[in-house]
Amino acid sequence: MLRAIYNALWWIVAPLAVLRLLIRSRKERGYREHIGERFGSARGRLPEDDAPLIWVHAVSVGETRAAQPLIDALMKARPDARILLTHMTPSGRATGEQTFGDRVLRSYLPYDMPHAVRRFLRTWRPSLGLVMETEVWPTLIDECRRADVPLVLTNARMSARSYKRAAKFGNATRGVFGGFARVLAQSPADAERLTALGARNVAVLGNLKFDMNTPPELAARGHAWRAAIGARPVWVAASTREGEEELVLQAFAALGIDDALLILVPRHPQRFNEVAALVEKAGLRIERRSTWAPAATVASAASGAGGGVPALSSNTNVLLGDSMGELGAYYAASDLAFIGGSLLPLGGQNLIEACAVGVPVLIGPHVFNFTQATADAVAAGAAVQVQDPAELARALRELFGDKARRLAMSGAASAFAARHRGATARTVDVLMALLPE
Repeated sequence: MLRAIYNALWWIVAPLAVLRLLIRSRKERGYREHIGERFGSARGRLPEDDAPLIWVHAVSVGETRAAQPLIDALMKARPDARILLTHMTPSGRATGEQTFGDRVLRSYLPYDMPHAVRRFLRTWRPSLGLVMETEVWPTLIDECRRADVPLVLTNARMSARSYKRAAKFGNATRGVFGGFARVLAQSPADAERLTALGARNVAVLGNLKFDMNTPPELAARGHAWRAAIGARPVWVAASTREGEEELVLQAFAALGIDDALLILVPRHPQRFNEVAALVEKAGLRIERRSTWAPAATVASAASGAGGGVPALSSNTNVLLGDSMGELGAYYAASDLAFIGGSLLPLGGQNLIEACAVGVPVLIGPHVFNFTQATADAVAAGAAVQVQDPAELARALRELFGDKARRLAMSGAASAFAARHRGATARTVDVLMALLPE
């Protein structure tokens, strides 16, 4: 009965979903492109040969970047295989294009409607499907099972909050989670919750995000930016969400360090202009990365020298990170990193990349999507958790004033990231056993 209601609701929701795409396209044009793919259609077809196709679904930017080391490892392990990368957002798709170019096929994942999913599976004929982290679509799972496509929940996580919501649906939930061929969990706590929800063949392999590496050219770009910024105290507020930038600006105002520079990097590109307006409203002088260090200067910045990047005015208070795929460079240019999505009850964002660059981390109280990683980083001395903007300002002030502690946290962050690597190799070993020879 629940499945019938679910499918019926999709027929009602689908026209509204298309309308929402068109509305969102007013800020981000990509939402009006490839709409047919969201109903299972695709341009052309695969060649009629026996090459296996590994399909990897990564919703948006974070999941796409986390999938990079896994996709690279899969290509190395099975060079005869094709890779299909699917997304739900234009920013995720753009990140995939930027990261992989024409090495992968790409499409949007269809809406979770039986006819759309069947069309998608008929078109692409995947030998193996991987969905990342929390992507649980009942119809997709059911149709993959009917089509004999092994579907693996990879880098899986299940927060206590999500577990309580899912458990309310009892047998229906167990039927959904039981449809995965394998579930590869990040932590024992995730595995325990997923098993309780009906998942079978669950293994704890660690977090793929620990295997993400900032490319050397991106780190060099960040170092070049830092040379152009000068010796000022610099902190980055990374992957901030709607309603959070005001809190970050409150903390900045309370910091009390006149020459400090805030690098503010909103998570969603369609909000760049909105965030710029907030900064200007706060009476702060803003510079955009796109105008200060435009595309023409990227090549010289990547060389590690400051050539091509003009000095940033000492009067600039906020550098707006209005670019895609450069978070590692922003970390490399900073002394401290605040990880967004955590001052409001949004679940937090990935702190591992900042740690891997050796940047001490500050993070808010709302980290239910990254509970284990946050707890481990704090225990390792790589991160400090704060409760509100006042505590954030106080922690920043203390760390800027204590270089020895800041350096100790930097070393702890690098060691923490290095210690937890290896999930990619373990995941590939499991996946290879599911692929045809």
